[in-house]
Amino acid sequence: MYDLYTAPTPNGRKITIALEELGLPYVLHALNLTKHEQKDPAYLALNPNGRIPTLVDRSAGDFAIFESGAILVYLAEKTGRLLPADPRGRSVVLQWLCFQMAGVGPMQGQANVFYRYAPEKIPYAIERYQRETRRLYEVLDQRLKQVPYLGGGDYSIADIATYPWILAHDWSGIPLTGLDALAAWLERVGQRPAVGIGMKLPPTPEKSAEASAAEARQLLV
Repeated sequence: MYDLYTAPTPNGRKITIALEELGLPYVLHALNLTKHEQKDPAYLALNPNGRIPTLVDRSAGDFAIFESGAILVYLAEKTGRLLPADPRGRSVVLQWLCFQMAGVGPMQGQANVFYRYAPEKIPYAIERYQRETRRLYEVLDQRLKQVPYLGGGDYSIADIATYPWILAHDWSGIPLTGLDALAAWLERVGQRPAVGIGMKLPPTPEKSAEASAAEARQLLV
C-alpha cells in the first residue's frame, strides 16, 4: 500500500498515471497548494523541499520518496515494469526521463508563470520560455518520428513523465503546429485507460477521489 501526497499538476499526475498503470493500491491525499499545505511541518517531514508529489511506501517501513522522477524510477524498479532491465534500454529511458525533468518541465513551467500568472506581462520573458519550450518539443518530435515511444518500442516512465506536460501545451501558449509525430504520440498515450484515470486525479475540490476515479472509468467503458 502506498500513500500519495499530490495536487492536480503535471508533476502530480505523473504518479497517479504510474500507479494506475501498475495497478498498485494507494491512498490519495490531495494537498491544496493555494493554502500552502505543502509547507505544513508534517508534510515537510516527508518532503523537505515542500513540493508535490511525495510517495510513501507503507510496505517498506513508511519509506518516503520525493521528486516525481525519483518516484517513477522507484516504482518501475520495484515492480520490474515500465523500465527496461537491459543496461542500454534502461539508459535510453532514463535519458528521456531526465530530458523531461531537466528541460521540458522547468522551461514550460517558466512559460506558464510569465504567460499566465506574472502580474506584469514581460514580452521578453514570455517569448524566451515559450521559444525554448517549443525547441524542446521539436526535439521530442524528431525522436518520435523514429520510434513510437520515447524509450523506443515500448511505453515507459519517460512517456508517463512527459505526457501531462505536453497535454498542457495550450495553457503555456505553445502550439503543436507542425509537430505531427508529437501530436500522434500525445493521442496514442492518451488512449491508454490508466492515463485517462490518472489524469482525473487528484480530484477537484468539489469531488472526492472515488467520484473522480469512477467518472474517469465510466468514460472508458
